[in-house]
Amino acid sequence: METTKFEIADYLDSNEMIAEYLNTVLEEGNNDEIVTAIGHIAKAIGMTKIAEETGLSRPSLYKALAKGSKPQFSTILKVLKAVGGQIRVSPIAT
Repeated sequence: METTKFEIADYLDSNEMIAEYLNTVLEEGNNDEIVTAIGHIAKAIGMTKIAEETGLSRPSLYKALAKGSKPQFSTILKVLKAVGGQIRVSPIAT
């Protein structure tokens, strides 16, 4: 029996799934996990499309969203906007 590598991007096939995935990572993840999740979302939508919408090159996007990278906040905002997301702040329940 042959196994294949699990690819989360294959399951991010709707705006609702993308939002749920990103919100979960934002709540529970660290910086690296958040950048990686945004990379998964960009791959699911298509790096070429994201590159066109952000004005960044595909190689720059792959580099910025690679594991262990430290992208500029402006890059994260551009990619989030391109994938149809936004950042919102809610008070933390105490």
